[in-house]
Amino acid sequence: MTLSAEWRCVASELAPGASAKFRLARGARAVDAFVVHVDGGYHAYVNCCPHVGTPLDLWPNEFFAEDGRTLVCATHGAIYEPDTGRCIGGPCVGDRLERLDVRREGDTIVVTWPG
Repeated sequence: MTLSAEWRCVASELAPGASAKFRLARGARAVDAFVVHVDGGYHAYVNCCPHVGTPLDLWPNEFFAEDGRTLVCATHGAIYEPDTGRCIGGPCVGDRLERLDVRREGDTIVVTWPG
């Protein structure tokens, strides 16, 4: 399977409050990533907690906390703002998830690695 430097999906397939998980390549490096649709915006991050380097989702594509408004690391409960990736609760307060670039091309969401 060849990994791509960008990931695309039709915007209508990612409902408000939903997330999608995917793999993204940058040169020889590949990472797991995810995008969330919150408050009318799309935000994408590398799926790696800055505290211990584990994926946020213990269960595939489960990134939202029970409140449906924040993201949570299933390993140790760190809470993140979905629009900024900033940790607002737990052992890594003040750290951030690694942000990916998100843009719209018509009805399509396009995610790429910055730089």
